[in-house]
Amino acid sequence: GILQHPDGTVLKQLQPPPRGPREQEFYSKVYDPDCCDNVLLELRKYLPKYFGVWSPPTAPNDTYLKLEDVTRKFNKPCIMDVKIGQKSYDPYASAEKIQQQVSKYPLMEEIGFLVLGMRVYHISSDSYETQNQHYGRSLTKETVKDGISKFFHSGYCLRKDVVAASIQKIEKILEWFEGQTQLNFYASSLLFVYEGSCQATTVRLSDVTLAEKRVVPKGLLSGGDVLEYNNNIHVLNSTENGKIEASVSKSLSKFYALHKKACSKRHHSQLSLKVENLEQDNVWKSSTCIAQEHLNGNVLPQLEKVYYHMPAETKESANVEVRMIDFAHVFPSNAKDEGYIYGLKNLITVLQNILDN
Repeated sequence: GILQHPDGTVLKQLQPPPRGPREQEFYSKVYDPDCCDNVLLELRKYLPKYFGVWSPPTAPNDTYLKLEDVTRKFNKPCIMDVKIGQKSYDPYASAEKIQQQVSKYPLMEEIGFLVLGMRVYHISSDSYETQNQHYGRSLTKETVKDGISKFFHSGYCLRKDVVAASIQKIEKILEWFEGQTQLNFYASSLLFVYEGSCQATTVRLSDVTLAEKRVVPKGLLSGGDVLEYNNNIHVLNSTENGKIEASVSKSLSKFYALHKKACSKRHHSQLSLKVENLEQDNVWKSSTCIAQEHLNGNVLPQLEKVYYHMPAETKESANVEVRMIDFAHVFPSNAKDEGYIYGLKNLITVLQNILDN
């Protein structure tokens, strides 16, 4: 179990030797104040920050690693733990240990990763769905894509912004692995965390009103702006400051989900939506009216296209963390960690398929 320290860090109890001391040594080496190894300095970007060890006054013999709480900044954190690599046992494992690990998930060598668990916040029910390691072990080559996509579903829609941002972050970790031959990682994981609620963008249900039998001219927004419903869709030709607001990208996922929910309830109605972006004290307000006939037609797919064609740097602005964790089986090496690289590439392929399909 991971414990919370009053100062906002988390405490991971040191495992029995040799695993615990090995993990402590790994963190100490990477975060040595005198470290001048560029490979290790780069690696810090992809780990939780390390703050040394800690022991409770009442039990001085109990040792804990003091680590950054990666979930701390999130309001409704969605969390997934994915073990990476073709082998979940290290080179010094006994035959019994190897057999035990292989029997847990025989597809590990072929797939290159294993979902150890996930906890997903669903906006629709204001509750969490939790899956344990048995769920991950039940996934096959045919079902792994759908199995992982559950983590990115809000209860309303697939969070493509989070999938895209996750891919970019994994690619950075892959770059590091492609360029280093110092360390090999076994039974190590990636921790995925993203914001499940609309923390930065608040959309209040009281701001959504449905009015029967009111007709809105095609493409007209209440502020006089025009939303084009063609294949080269443009959003908000002008705003108060004369520039397209970057906050559109952050509002879009919830914007689309709320439209979809409201529209499924009334068949011939008009939807008025107010979106307030409260991030960094900059308030952006837009009142949008779209006729129901267009919502039943091609507007919803077009809203997805707006996001899909946004620049990569905008996609990466999704509130997502991907960090490497669990280092009880890290060993010096003089070659690339091909097993870990294989797992990362396979995971990226699966996430890309989720995004594309």
